[in-house]
Amino acid sequence: MDPRQVIAFDGVDFRYPGVPVLENASFELFESDFASVIGPNGGGKTTLARLILGLLSPSAGTVSIFGKPPQASRHRIGYVPQYTSFDPNFPVTVRDVALMGRVALRPGLHRKRDFDAADHALDQVGLSDLRNRPFADLSGGQRQRVLIARALAAGPEILLLDEPTANVDVAAEHQLDALLHRFESELTVLLITHDLGFVNELVNRVVCVNRTVKVHPTAEVTADMIQELYGGHVRRVDHDIDLYHQSQADGGTHVASTRQIGRIEVVKIENKGKGFRRVRIRVADA
Repeated sequence: MDPRQVIAFDGVDFRYPGVPVLENASFELFESDFASVIGPNGGGKTTLARLILGLLSPSAGTVSIFGKPPQASRHRIGYVPQYTSFDPNFPVTVRDVALMGRVALRPGLHRKRDFDAADHALDQVGLSDLRNRPFADLSGGQRQRVLIARALAAGPEILLLDEPTANVDVAAEHQLDALLHRFESELTVLLITHDLGFVNELVNRVVCVNRTVKVHPTAEVTADMIQELYGGHVRRVDHDIDLYHQSQADGGTHVASTRQIGRIEVVKIENKGKGFRRVRIRVADA
């Protein structure tokens, strides 16, 4: 049986007054796809997300979510915004934040099913033991996981994440990597990111956005393609599944190696005693 179509853009144009952002964008994503949206700043990634959420309407063409207009399917999307800032004095607990994901489904007083959904979502992200802790007391990585729990509490079929690794350290990135792997067979995941390491580690499709939109299977993404998309010098960091935080590598033996593959320079830094490994892949300047 063919997978069900989840997201479809058909000849979509979008422009702000006098500024074209997307032109003739046509692509499809399917049930259980794990897609990464990549592209330069100003290339249209955020606009693409807002069109999917129904917060913007195309100038031409159509956007459909599960075969319907985005506004009719918004409740089927769990959105995780890029974490920026919040008022640390606002008296809200971790559980309160997760419960916010139920507001659109059930305005007014929460019922037992809402608390159960919020608690289950916190358990999914590994934070059930912190549900009564003030949100302000958490680390950046923990706050990001709470925001994912808020999205999951709504019971979505699509999980849309905007720059989930922004403002978190390497250890938190590793936790997020493992967490998102768990949702591969349960949800369609669309991840907007500048971290090209996610392209290799997680996704089966790459949505390249730079005014136009092209979707490629991950295996077809090449360094030349990425450099053409970004229009210049590119650095990509790939994190191995056994990556440990740098601080955990103290006391071990570091081994560095460099090799050149055409225009690609691969640098490995290993700590044999702690299992630490980091791989940096750099595309040389044109």
